[in-house]
Amino acid sequence: MRLPKITSLYGRIFAIFWFTMCLVILAVLALPHFDPRKPRDIPPPYYDRMVEIRDRAERAFAAEQSIEPVLHQLEGWSHRGGDNRLRLFITDLDGNVITTDRRPDFSYKALRNFVTTIDNPQSPQQRLYGRTMISGPLPVRLARGNYFLYVGTRWSEPPHFLIQLFDHPFRLLLAVMFVSTPLLLWLAWALSQPARRLEKAAQRVAHGVFEIDPELEKGTSEFRQAGASFNQMVEAVNMMISRQQRLLSDISHELRSPLTRLRMAQALAKRKLGDSPDLTRIDTEAQRLEQMIGKLLELSSMQVDSHLKREAQPLSSLCDGLLGDSQFEAEQMGKVLSVSNVPECLIVCHPELLMSALENVIRNAIHYGKHQIQVSLEAKADTLFIKVEDDGEGVPDDELDSIFRPFYRVSTARDRSSGGTGLGLAITENAIRQHQGAVRAARSSLGGLLVEITLPLQVTL
Repeated sequence: MRLPKITSLYGRIFAIFWFTMCLVILAVLALPHFDPRKPRDIPPPYYDRMVEIRDRAERAFAAEQSIEPVLHQLEGWSHRGGDNRLRLFITDLDGNVITTDRRPDFSYKALRNFVTTIDNPQSPQQRLYGRTMISGPLPVRLARGNYFLYVGTRWSEPPHFLIQLFDHPFRLLLAVMFVSTPLLLWLAWALSQPARRLEKAAQRVAHGVFEIDPELEKGTSEFRQAGASFNQMVEAVNMMISRQQRLLSDISHELRSPLTRLRMAQALAKRKLGDSPDLTRIDTEAQRLEQMIGKLLELSSMQVDSHLKREAQPLSSLCDGLLGDSQFEAEQMGKVLSVSNVPECLIVCHPELLMSALENVIRNAIHYGKHQIQVSLEAKADTLFIKVEDDGEGVPDDELDSIFRPFYRVSTARDRSSGGTGLGLAITENAIRQHQGAVRAARSSLGGLLVEITLPLQVTL
């Protein structure tokens, strides 16, 4: 089994886990060095003070014959000195506590315990018992005898941070969580950022934008490899679409050459033989075939490079010309096209492609509507809603979802006799989808067909 590399996701998780564990272990090992409840050396300033007290006691009680009077007088030293926190204790050389108190308090019990922990009387130490810090021993000569001096002081300092942690497991857990949270947040960020970039790249591909993103090949080795594979996939898809586009272009050129010769032959035959229903039918079908080839090329081209030309445009500047031309066209056909106010908003789009999609829907409604066509545009929050309705014969309910398929023809008046190619709504659906929008068909309240388009907006002015 190979050791994980720090550049890999597995290695970073492993490293952060053990780094957190090392912090906890270091805290545990450092506790004895800060815990006053463990025996440790006396700090030099405090030791010098003990020596000063010892020397003063030896001078004061050098002439005493018995140790009992000395003990009584030592008990009053702290009061006379103004330090109520200071207490002096005397033991013999064997460590037995000498006291005149018949009922020893907690300090005497702590002293007896402290004496048992002293390994070398020549090395004074100190230890905390509750709120009492006991220090010693110091050799002292009192009443013509040799004894040990211990000093007890009231410990007023707050408990050390580590002591509080280890005395309260819940606090220790919170501290470990506090220390590890920044590391875990960094790990979560390191995991989420490449994943979000990959998600956004996948969304762009889903909307027909096949662009290579160098940022995908950053991060841990696993995400770099996934990003590189994703970019290779995008390159392969781009190449496949380019080849398809080139094939369709070649086919269209190859078809247009015999089509042109066919129309020239039809014109020559018409000049020699005059008009006839058969020659007229040949000319009509040739025109329809040429129109279909042009629509196929338009549908193919928008699948390839529509994402290359996106810009933020005011909706009014895009729609005013199209809606004005559509109203004029409807008037020429004896129909009424009513249009709502155009919202003041910006939309990021491929202008020609989006206008071509809207034009297909509006002209479709003008062509099949009987007398009335309605176009409404409404912006809500960050979404644009466009509705186009007519009062024509409409489309059967079971065929509403199929009219956006290429070459699909319905069984009503919208059939091949109308002269269409069956590609207009397919082009519209493809264009709207590439703008991250949606299009649907339903029955209109006017009796004909309703086409509703939703598009995301850039920003409201």
